[in-house]
Amino acid sequence: MKNFTSAISQIAEEKGIAAEKVIESIETAIAAAYKKDYGEKGQLIKAKLDPKTGKAKFWQIKLVVTEDMIYSEQELEKLKEEQKEEKEEDRKIRFNPERHIMLKEAKKKKSSIKPEQELELPLQAKKDYGRIAAQTAKQVILQKIREAERETIFDEYKSKEGEIVSGIIQRVEGRNIFVDIGKTLGILPKEEQIFAEFYKPGQRLKFYILKVEDTPKGPAVFLSRAYPKLVSKLFELEVPEISQGQVVIKSIAREPGARSKIAVESKEEGIDPIGSAVGQRGTRVMAIINELGGEKIDIIEYSDNSEEFIANSLSPAKVLEVKIMPKGKALCLVPEDQLSLAIGKEGQNVRLAAKLTGWKIDVRSAEGGEEKKEEEEKGKKEKPKEEKKEKKTKAKKEKVEKKSK
Repeated sequence: MKNFTSAISQIAEEKGIAAEKVIESIETAIAAAYKKDYGEKGQLIKAKLDPKTGKAKFWQIKLVVTEDMIYSEQELEKLKEEQKEEKEEDRKIRFNPERHIMLKEAKKKKSSIKPEQELELPLQAKKDYGRIAAQTAKQVILQKIREAERETIFDEYKSKEGEIVSGIIQRVEGRNIFVDIGKTLGILPKEEQIFAEFYKPGQRLKFYILKVEDTPKGPAVFLSRAYPKLVSKLFELEVPEISQGQVVIKSIAREPGARSKIAVESKEEGIDPIGSAVGQRGTRVMAIINELGGEKIDIIEYSDNSEEFIANSLSPAKVLEVKIMPKGKALCLVPEDQLSLAIGKEGQNVRLAAKLTGWKIDVRSAEGGEEKKEEEEKGKKEKPKEEKKEKKTKAKKEKVEKKSK
C-alpha cells in the first residue's frame, strides 16, 4: 500500500493535478472493470477506493422514477408507428430496469427517497478480473488523468489572461508560431506578431496572454507580442513604483515594432513619474526596449488639463500653444523648425499622440498659423466690400434694363 500511495503522489506531482483527481480516476477505472466482467449492459456502477487499505466498495446506481416520468407501452407503440423520436420537452424516459427503479420499490430500500433522486444499491466486491477488464481499467485511468491534466492547465492559464509569460519558441508552422510556456504550448498567430521581428526555435521572449480557449484537443493559449498592454505589463515588471501603484500608466498608444507612447502619473508627492519609468541612466526603459527588439518608447507626463496633456503627447517636439476646437479637435502650434518632429515620420508622432489623448490633433507651425489667421481676417474685411461692389453692379444693370424698355 505504501508503493500504491507513493505512486499516486508521484503521478499527481508529475502531471500537476490533485491526488484526489488521481484516486477519482482509479475509482472510475475499477468501476468500468467491474462492469466489464460482472455487470450488465446499461448498468451504472460506482466504486469507492480506500487509499489506506486498498479495498474498494461497489454500488449500482438507479434513478428513482414515477409513472408520469416514463413512456407507457401505448406511447412507445405510437412513437414506433409514427417513426418519431422522444422529444426533450416531453421530459419522459424509456424505462430500463438496470438504470431505473420505480418509487414504490425504491421506498422499500430507502424510505426517505424521492423521485429523480439516485438510489445506491450495494454490490459484492470482486477480486479477480480478466485481461480485457484490466485493459479497460488502464485506458480509463489514462483518459481520466489526461482530462484532469487538461482541466488543470486550462484553469491555470485562464486565470493568467492579461498577464505576461516567458516562453521559448519551439517551432514555426506556416503563419503560426508555437511557444513552450511551461505546461503547454502557446500559439502566437500572425496578426499578433511584430512585423519587424524574426522568430527562430530556441529563442526566449516574453509574451502577453491574450485569451485561453477550451478545445477538443485541449486548452489553446493565444499569445501576443503586438498587444499594447504588453508594454504596460513590461513596465510593471521593471518599475517597482508602477507595480506598487505609486506611479500609474494612464494611457498607452502603440505601433508594434516601431514606436510606443505611454502617459504616466504620480500618485504620491515627491515621486517623478517619468524618472521612475526611465530609471537611472535609462536602465529600466532600455531593458524594455531591448525586450521589444529596439521599439522606441516615449514616456510623457499625464495631466487632467487637456491642453497640457496634448502638448506633452507631442513630445519630443515643443508645443507653443494648444487650441481646443469643436468636435474633439485640437490645434497645436509649434515652431517652424519643430514641425516635422511634431508630425513624425509618415505622421507617426501625431498619430500616436491622437491615440494616446483621444483628441483629433492638427499640427501647424506658429508662423503658418498666424499667416492663415491674418488671411482669414483679411478675407472677412474684404468680403463686405466685394458684396457692396456686387450690389452696385447689379443696381446699375437693372437701371440700364429699365431704360432700354
